[in-house]
Amino acid sequence: MPENLYIKETFPVLGMSCSSCAVSVETILSAQKGVKQAKVNFAASTVLVEYDKSVITPADMQKALQGIGYDIVAQDDAIGISQAEVLQHEEYRRLKNRTIGAIVLSLPVFIIGMFFMHMPYGNWIMLLFTIPVLGVFGRSFFINAFRQLKHGKANMDTLVAVSTGIAFLFSLFNTVYPEYWTSRGLEAHVYYEAASVIIALILLGKFLEGRAKSNTSSAIRKLMGLQPQTVIRVNADGSEAEVPVKNVQPGDILVVKPGDKIPVDGIVRSGVSFVDESMITGEPVPVEKTAGMKIFTGTINQKGSLRFEAEKVGSETVLAHIIKMVQEAQGSKAPVQTLVDRIAGIFVPVVIGIAVITFIIWMIAGGEQAFTHALLTSVTVLVIACPCALGLATPTAIMVGIGKGAENNILIRDAESLEVMHRVNAIVLDKTGTITEGKPVVTSIVWGEELEKYRNILLGIERRSEHPLADAVVSYLQQTDNAAAEPENFESITGQGVKGTVGGETYFVGNRRLLEEQGIKFTDEQLVRSDHFRMAGNTVVFFADTHSVIAMVAIADKIKETSVQAVRQLQSSGVEVYMLTGDNEITARAVAEQVGVKHFKAEVMPDDKAGFVKELQQHGDIVAMVGDGINDSQALAQADVSIAMGKGSDIAIDVARITLITSDLNAIPKALALSRQTVKAIRQNLFWAFIYNLIGIPLAAGVLYPFFGFLLNPMIAAAAMAFSSVSVVTNSLRIRRKKLTVTN
Repeated sequence: MPENLYIKETFPVLGMSCSSCAVSVETILSAQKGVKQAKVNFAASTVLVEYDKSVITPADMQKALQGIGYDIVAQDDAIGISQAEVLQHEEYRRLKNRTIGAIVLSLPVFIIGMFFMHMPYGNWIMLLFTIPVLGVFGRSFFINAFRQLKHGKANMDTLVAVSTGIAFLFSLFNTVYPEYWTSRGLEAHVYYEAASVIIALILLGKFLEGRAKSNTSSAIRKLMGLQPQTVIRVNADGSEAEVPVKNVQPGDILVVKPGDKIPVDGIVRSGVSFVDESMITGEPVPVEKTAGMKIFTGTINQKGSLRFEAEKVGSETVLAHIIKMVQEAQGSKAPVQTLVDRIAGIFVPVVIGIAVITFIIWMIAGGEQAFTHALLTSVTVLVIACPCALGLATPTAIMVGIGKGAENNILIRDAESLEVMHRVNAIVLDKTGTITEGKPVVTSIVWGEELEKYRNILLGIERRSEHPLADAVVSYLQQTDNAAAEPENFESITGQGVKGTVGGETYFVGNRRLLEEQGIKFTDEQLVRSDHFRMAGNTVVFFADTHSVIAMVAIADKIKETSVQAVRQLQSSGVEVYMLTGDNEITARAVAEQVGVKHFKAEVMPDDKAGFVKELQQHGDIVAMVGDGINDSQALAQADVSIAMGKGSDIAIDVARITLITSDLNAIPKALALSRQTVKAIRQNLFWAFIYNLIGIPLAAGVLYPFFGFLLNPMIAAAAMAFSSVSVVTNSLRIRRKKLTVTN
């Protein structure tokens, strides 16, 4: 089938509870006629489907998934995203209520089972509290385990369901018929506390995961929200009418007023204004727009009115392209199979098999107490193989790591980011707002003749100017003097600057071209100084009367004080640092040299940034992207690890998996160090959790009985299980005491 018949769309998926579910969704969709491939992003609860729309529709895919217990939101628009958010929020709310309910009911069961096990009617009270924990709050584990069984698979839900189910049934038997054991001189132990606490702990882990995933679609929704819903269109008779944006066609003449967002891509036909294009270019200085210049959807018109001709509408606009790129980059990531889930697929059936074999062997070789020993040892195997240590190994380390990150101004959204961050060997930094402050400021004023009246005249003229650079000059001058001379006549000269008359004398503030056209001469020293400012990445504004230059003002986006140190730390730890910017080559080179970045690219668009990240990935690099603007969202979504500066746009923060709530770039080396410490703790936790099982399961099965007559009591097994969990938590807490320093 020709490639051009296929389209790619991203759909929200509902009903997935584990990575095995993600595999099932992929398998079912990929098997549908007309679907070329399906890739599930379990972390984002989305699926990217490449399909032939003439063969299969989203409704057909939805029907296929509903047949196995899952669902997709088939509407490919803002309504679909909103509906998915509502449904996912409702599921999150139910999970929260189940978690709270399980914890509340498990607490008295735990207290009675561990400290008051011999109290009158204690077993019946624990039974009463445990039934709703398993049957109501924990029923999803049993349902999912049954679904896995139907497909011939097993996961952590299976282990939870089997261990808690066996512990509960065994305890129920001992509660109803304790005489079976007491008549044999044994105590009828119950393990309600093990069953209920396991359910409560695992639900808590799922709740914490759900909280991290609760806002996955908000980035796309906010991007869609950048486009206004209505626009003013000029009719054929010259009258104006407000119409929905979806009714706009290429060639329509539209009006945009000060403060409004540009509704579609187009070309200015009349009017002059400054437009904030930071969401496209990332640069902080609004761009002057005159007739013949292009404007883009979602950018913000500032001070003047514009009439423009619609050129690209709907899915053809730059904003729509950004939305699509973010969706595809998010959905193209394969579901992460965590180490615990991968091993659980083997570990669970093995444990069940060991329990069955243990029961059979003891029934054959157990003598007079065969059934008693067989039942005790098989249940002990299942109890000691409880997934608490395995289930806690990753989340406890992640929780401690995330907490420590927050203390250091690093907000980490999910475990995947921490897991991948320690392998990053290439970091791509956006310039504006990341390396630099993101706001133009005056770096220097060189006066030819610094008289107080000239300062007041410059302040008065710049106060009247609408140019964004004028705000920087006003802020600088007001630090020392609020007095301003009011110009009698004021005129804005398009593309050059402004002029005004004060005390009968005319003054000019603008670029070099303005002064040259007025016949104002520059001294050699002024020309040299001007070139020096430009090569250092400054924009130069001249202040002159009709005869000579009075002052030169150098304005730049200042480099953050910590940027140089942060770049040096990253490079010394073996990470290659790259800088991307929409700014010009001269400014980019000046900034790169000042901070020590060896590799940079200037005048890049959002597509170029995402493409550059993909190019590094194709060369085998694990790439982290750091940005603060909407223009960075594509590259952030494409990167293996996405990091947003917290003072940046909401879109960048929502797309990114790590957010720095500080402008200090030193937080990035700290995030790298935190990742390495956390991953190390996770590996240690998993190692000890499995060592515990490797030693504990054979002991529970009774391997020492033929030699020493020793059988592990299920209560001791439960204590050993608790100890394994405590050791995992204790090891995770060690992360708090370590310093965040990067080592190679």
